[in-house]
Amino acid sequence: MEFIKDILHEALLWIQSLGYFGILIGLLIEVIPSEVVLAFGGYLVSINEVTFWGAVLFGTLGAVGQNWILYYIGKFGGRPIVEKYGKYIKIKKKHVDIAESWFNKYGAGIVFTARFVPVLRQVISIPAGMARMNIGLFTLLTLIASLPWSILFVYLGMTLGNNWEQIDQVAGAYVQPAIFIALALLVVYVAIKFFRARGRSA
Repeated sequence: MEFIKDILHEALLWIQSLGYFGILIGLLIEVIPSEVVLAFGGYLVSINEVTFWGAVLFGTLGAVGQNWILYYIGKFGGRPIVEKYGKYIKIKKKHVDIAESWFNKYGAGIVFTARFVPVLRQVISIPAGMARMNIGLFTLLTLIASLPWSILFVYLGMTLGNNWEQIDQVAGAYVQPAIFIALALLVVYVAIKFFRARGRSA
């Protein structure tokens, strides 16, 4: 356990040394959970090493970039690549199964909603790639979902300051409502699709 803490500490020092690009790379490869990187970015804002909107911008770009990588893994590698190498990027087959089921059932709109659901936030990009979803729409939905997520965690990290490591205890009160709102938007999206389909068939 102490060994893992030491590695995490060194990784965060590395992110700090790179500033904005540390936040970008931290989100891009997500060896450390994105919430931790963004909250740490907020801490860097509190000590005036980066600006608030700079941290948000590079955090959002990193999130979009990471999901591009997963999208193209799905598009060009498909399920065989995921099943063989997924464990190296913390992606389990059962999570891909759930994400694929959601994508097939709800369509492209789920790319937005799933961004607010732990684990599926990244995994949903793989079935989107497998389905050859339009990359422009995929990027737009990912960007729209990633921006408020970045704003929230950078803000919380900034507010906590030296206590930014308490992010897990504080974030729950904000993340749960975000999930409910995302699910409500999904219901609206599905309803619109349903009534449009009925209108075309009438």
